Amino acid sequence: MPHRHCTVLLLVSVIMGCREDATSPNTDTPPAIPAPSLATASTQVASFDQMSAGETHTCAVTPDDVAFCWGNDEFGQLGDGTITATRLTPTPVATTLRFRQVSAAVFHSCGLTPDNRAFCWGHNGAGYVGDGTTTQRLTPVAVVGGLRFVAVTAGGGHTCGVTTAHLAYCWGDNDLGELGDGATTTQPRPVAVVGGLRFVQVSAGYGHTCGITTDDRAYCWGGNDVGQLGDGSTTNSSTPVAVAGGLNFSALTTGVGGHTCGLTMSGAAYCWGGNHIGQLGDGSTTLSSIPVAVSGGLSFSGLAAGAAHTCGLTRTGAANCWGNNEEGELGNGDIGPDTCNVANWRCSRSPVAVAGGLTFSALTLGGVHTCGLISGGAAYCWGDNSSGQLGDGTTTNSSIPVAVSWGLTSQ
Repeated sequence: MPHRHCTVLLLVSVIMGCREDATSPNTDTPPAIPAPSLATASTQVASFDQMSAGETHTCAVTPDDVAFCWGNDEFGQLGDGTITATRLTPTPVATTLRFRQVSAAVFHSCGLTPDNRAFCWGHNGAGYVGDGTTTQRLTPVAVVGGLRFVAVTAGGGHTCGVTTAHLAYCWGDNDLGELGDGATTTQPRPVAVVGGLRFVQVSAGYGHTCGITTDDRAYCWGGNDVGQLGDGSTTNSSTPVAVAGGLNFSALTTGVGGHTCGLTMSGAAYCWGGNHIGQLGDGSTTLSSIPVAVSGGLSFSGLAAGAAHTCGLTRTGAANCWGNNEEGELGNGDIGPDTCNVANWRCSRSPVAVAGGLTFSALTLGGVHTCGLISGGAAYCWGDNSSGQLGDGTTTNSSIPVAVSWGLTSQ
């Protein structure tokens, strides 16, 4: 299985050295729901209600709750019933299930049905999929336990969800305590996060997890080597610890590179954790184990964190990003110069506007790519496209937004 004590930059070599034999959970794979029949399908912009960018793949759901994925499929994380190197345009998840939300991670993906049941697919070496096994799944399988969730979030090697009773459950890898159950034992089925806290949101990162309680307080648990738990220390915790500062949050996002960001009730953005490429947005490259304000004085309605970059959506729908820009993931049309003064890294230590003047309704960040939905649901992505994760039918990187296409061909 992939070992998660590695930097994001080493992820590709780690994956290539740990492939499992592909197996499908069903002897009879449910029929795939076909893509829309469009006369100009190769150039038609895809429209979605919700989208989630993973490390090197992306998933989304249409207005009629059909799930599609594209990009890297080395571990079946696209859910189309096969192992394929890449899919360059949206490919339907092979199931008759309908989903109202999807979450794409590094090696796996998950979805939530309209009746609040969680299903996952892809790599399952440490029980990421939550079906009680460690068997790789090429199509969606139900998370065991009969829990009903209002949201599900897939992380680097674990998955979490908030139930309809506001309780947090997690499953998968737990060597850093990211499941929050007071232990460090891998769990292939959901276990309750301890402490009696009631959550409205959780976000699974790469070895750590954070959540917002019903009284708007932020708690985190798991790995804390660069201060990503925000409690003023760099000590791991297998149980939830309060984020320092006493701020009230409306949303949280965890990056797979070891940082966390939160949005206060007034729309101010704060970040904490790793900051070697400016991903905290405070104008520095100094890590912080407590929340620091994102510079620029912008008021945001949403935040999303990637491997080493972060983006915010203003109340007017403008997208601004900061942090790593090596592959154009900030979307400002410029992959240089090195504004962080870090050798060989191009980045911005404070927010820069995404080029193109698009008005977004939602943003989602992957490892080194970014995606957004505009009014009406049209999808755009930018940044790294080496696995086709931008969904435009190519493997060409882009430092400005490009439209996700319903193209009829993929490879």
